[in-house]
Amino acid sequence: MSNFKILMNGIVKENPTFVLLLGMCPTLGTTSSAINGLSMGIATMFVLILSNLIISLIKNLIPDMVRIPSYIVVIASLVTILQMLMQAYVPGIYATLGLFIPLIVVNCIILGRAEAFAAKNNPIASIFDGIGIGLGFTMALTLLGAVRELLGTGVLFKSDDFGIAGITLQGEDYGMLMFVLAPGAFIALGYLIAVVNKLRKA
Repeated sequence: MSNFKILMNGIVKENPTFVLLLGMCPTLGTTSSAINGLSMGIATMFVLILSNLIISLIKNLIPDMVRIPSYIVVIASLVTILQMLMQAYVPGIYATLGLFIPLIVVNCIILGRAEAFAAKNNPIASIFDGIGIGLGFTMALTLLGAVRELLGTGVLFKSDDFGIAGITLQGEDYGMLMFVLAPGAFIALGYLIAVVNKLRKA
């Protein structure tokens, strides 16, 4: 499989959110706005790409009986670095995402790609797999966050942390608060999955 096909595979055919239905905890918990979804997606992609690369490089050095614990150590180390960087440079986003940053360690998308792809392929292919899956996840979270933010508040890409006013498409008086809350996450995700499945089968 070419690197381009590996890349597109993660975005379309094996999209972790809309097709494989993995990583539902951060998907539902952090997508109250498009900026939050984008930030969580980029943070996860950072860990995914580097963990795929490192595991692909050291796969022959890891005894089979401690394979999974070794992967977790690699992922946890990268998440710790990510936490420090976010606390230092984007403290507002770090505070908003909160507990979901350390929970990247147990995100089944990252461990799943380490086991299913990085442990069986070369470093370059593993990087492309990480980029593809990461982009697919980031795009899904951003889209879900945008839909919820638009329906809930009437604004897109508003961020107090970055001083972005956002794009106002309708007055806040017309927003449906439910979409910013937990039930709205399930409803919006369900409809997006249905639309994506319909487009894939068309």
